[in-house]
Amino acid sequence: MEKRRISFDLLVFDTLDELSQGEKDLMQIAIEARKNAYAPYSQFMVGAAVLLANGEIVIGSNQENASFPSGLCAERVAVFQAGAKYPNVAIDSIAISVSSKTHKVDRPAAPCGNCRQAIAEYEQKQNTPITILMMGVSGKIFKCESLEDILPLAFGNSYL
Repeated sequence: MEKRRISFDLLVFDTLDELSQGEKDLMQIAIEARKNAYAPYSQFMVGAAVLLANGEIVIGSNQENASFPSGLCAERVAVFQAGAKYPNVAIDSIAISVSSKTHKVDRPAAPCGNCRQAIAEYEQKQNTPITILMMGVSGKIFKCESLEDILPLAFGNSYL
């Protein structure tokens, strides 16, 4: 038997001002996208902004549905929209901002498992990493250099 450790480096910023101007702008767009969330059941709003290699930015917000699990997370709304609108353009980065109507969110929330798998598909397809920025309403901002960081051993088409 062999025991292996899987780990990654996470960049942690205290404020938006520590990000590059481009990253700060992308996060501001994610914050604005969060306002479009339809979250009457969870009261948890998520906004995502996807920066493409051609400079275009595509947004998404979570869209809930009374018939669980028919809703869709902000990250997948944005990534799938980018894939539909710009099918051959690589995704450079994704900014994710979260808030709640019931409590103060003072830390980042990482994409759920379904979103991680969906983003992994695009990262594998384009064969380049997708940077992920995450933040709550306040508190630290997390940055991962690749989706692979937060989904090691991802399932992909090489298994099929």
